Amino acid sequence: MNGEWLIRGRDGRLSVYLMAQDAVLWRAEELAGGAWTAARRIGGDRRLSSVAGIGRGADGYTHLAAWSPTPSGGAELVHTTHFRPLLAPLDWAPAGHPDGKGGITGGPAVAVDDQGRGHVFARNEGGGVSKLAQKYKGGWHPWRDLKGADLQGPPAAVPGRAGRMEVYAAGSGTLQYWRQEEPATRFDLVEAVECEARPGTLRALATSDESTTLFFTDGSDRLCVWRPGTKPVPLLSAAGPGPVAATRAAIDGHDCTLVAQRSAGSGRVVFAAYPSEQEELGASWTESGPALPDDALVSLARDADGRVVAATLSPSGGQLLLSRQKDEAGLALGAWQAV
Repeated sequence: MNGEWLIRGRDGRLSVYLMAQDAVLWRAEELAGGAWTAARRIGGDRRLSSVAGIGRGADGYTHLAAWSPTPSGGAELVHTTHFRPLLAPLDWAPAGHPDGKGGITGGPAVAVDDQGRGHVFARNEGGGVSKLAQKYKGGWHPWRDLKGADLQGPPAAVPGRAGRMEVYAAGSGTLQYWRQEEPATRFDLVEAVECEARPGTLRALATSDESTTLFFTDGSDRLCVWRPGTKPVPLLSAAGPGPVAATRAAIDGHDCTLVAQRSAGSGRVVFAAYPSEQEELGASWTESGPALPDDALVSLARDADGRVVAATLSPSGGQLLLSRQKDEAGLALGAWQAV
């Protein structure tokens, strides 16, 4: 999944979403903090291809987008909304193609504005980013080319200040950044910086009411941080491949940013936390839990009580494991539980 796949729903229950062969599966808590349902397929029998994008709105609804093959041999993006964890999501509905028609151009990113409208972003055949936005009263606006150049890997999208959409993407030797100046207005390519960012490692997070932050791995295998208007800075060595999971958390009364990843060395989940937007204070990894399969993924969320919850799951069939923040000083996580 392109985005955090552990999601707290409108009613406080947690759900997990994962690509499995040609479908997206989901599981949900039957009661907040309680037992979980069995895995179920999303959106009927429609076959999917490649990675799916996922985003959560302030209303607690989950939006997903994925590529699906067409009868002509091409592909189109499809979209669904999941309103409540114990209800089935809507069936996948066609959302078109950034270039009108063609094949898969790259993994989509999804974000949701403060009006609950889904926004889908994907690379186009010209190498830039195209955007699709829902209308206020249903349906979609036309695809729009946001420009950009030589993009590699999926973009990262995130709602920023007052619900305006912000998008990051990696190019050849560059990081590129788009945003709306105000919600529901046009997007502009605001900034591009020279930087070697590994494709497929981007993760964006709103780290304050005013700013969003991009996490990525550079060519020296360092986990780096970039906020537009500044230069990218290294935070610590990347523990493994792919993007980190990231969330904000209250630790000893301080607003902190927490990142997590599966360590390629030990196979365990590693965590690092630091005061939000104060990367100069440094951070270090702390290991937790058992060794996991090579393809195990990690995601972070906060539950209905504001506690951090970490989840790990393997697409090859590994068990869903969860760990919750304890009511103790520091970032104290409980024992990992299989569900």
